[in-house]
Amino acid sequence: MKSSPVRDLLALTQRPEVISFAGGLPAPELFDVDGWRDAFAKAAEDRRNLQYATTEGNPVLRGVLAERMTRRGLPTADSDLLVTTGSQQALTLVTTALLEPGDVVAVEEPTYLAALQCFQLAGARVVPVASDEHGMVPSALAEVLERDRPTLVYVVATFANPSGRTLPASRRREIAALAEQHDVWVVEDDPYGELRYRGEPVPQLATYGDKVLHLGSLSKIGAPGLRLGWLRAPRSLMPAAVIAKQAADLHTSTIDQAAAAAYLTGVDLDRHVAGLCAAYRERRDTMIAALPDTVPAGTVWSDPDGGMFVWLRLLGPVDTADLLRNALDHNVAFVPGAPFFATTPDTATMRLSFTTNPPEEIVEGMRRLAAAFTSPSAAGGR
Repeated sequence: MKSSPVRDLLALTQRPEVISFAGGLPAPELFDVDGWRDAFAKAAEDRRNLQYATTEGNPVLRGVLAERMTRRGLPTADSDLLVTTGSQQALTLVTTALLEPGDVVAVEEPTYLAALQCFQLAGARVVPVASDEHGMVPSALAEVLERDRPTLVYVVATFANPSGRTLPASRRREIAALAEQHDVWVVEDDPYGELRYRGEPVPQLATYGDKVLHLGSLSKIGAPGLRLGWLRAPRSLMPAAVIAKQAADLHTSTIDQAAAAAYLTGVDLDRHVAGLCAAYRERRDTMIAALPDTVPAGTVWSDPDGGMFVWLRLLGPVDTADLLRNALDHNVAFVPGAPFFATTPDTATMRLSFTTNPPEEIVEGMRRLAAAFTSPSAAGGR
């Protein structure tokens, strides 16, 4: 196993003078501190919330989450949900329940690198599926399903990490149909779906078929320090996921779940999310506007409708890992793109996150990045 380069980068960017576009971090000044303080105070009034609890999760929290998912277009009952310690644990539980060493997992290319770590730790063989500016290509998935017989297909369908792209509804329908045809599970990882800044929402992939497992999270719309996520799974798979959860940690923090239940029943989360989207929209627009004067000629980049990331590819032979060292000398950071590839990396790619910094810091950070690209030492990386 290799350490996550993003996690390693976060340690390097702790210096206050560094403007970091590296981690996919929500803006801390936008956390609803007062709302969460009140919710934890309410949860602490009941001593049972400091006790062990059931593995499946707080029933009030599951009910509120199920109602919210149903309202967003994915019919869900509380019995369909298992509360997890972040959506990353939900992915780990699915992996534990479904994969044996040597099994094949099909992923879009590029894809979320912590998912790659999870599959590799399970001893799975990861096979990339060709993707374009609209995400995973269904015809390419069909070829992989025929050739490699994967046990699992993994996709971040909405505002993908790292690419920012979103699968259109027609492709979601095709992928769900392929899953039914080949009797394979699809994991839809959806931590960013509510962070839409432009256009109309696309129905979640799980609405198109019963072979789709859905992972959700409060990290991006609540606070990542809570480590609260969930797995939406059919009755046939839920017992195995519960047993895997029991073996992992018995249950997710009782007090945190109770506070989340109090928070979600006591605040207008839709209003809070609307405020996040307004702030992040401005930050995305600021970064996109600065890119033409920042990156070398010939660079292409995504213009995401939502989420947290802009994905770039530089022209010509270049290794963005080398360019990162020069960027850090200019007190600015990004994530090189190579670790997001399951097999053959594209070293000319890189990821920028626009959510963490306010617009004025983004402008300054992009100025520093432009200087890093044009300084003499940058030539060695090209």
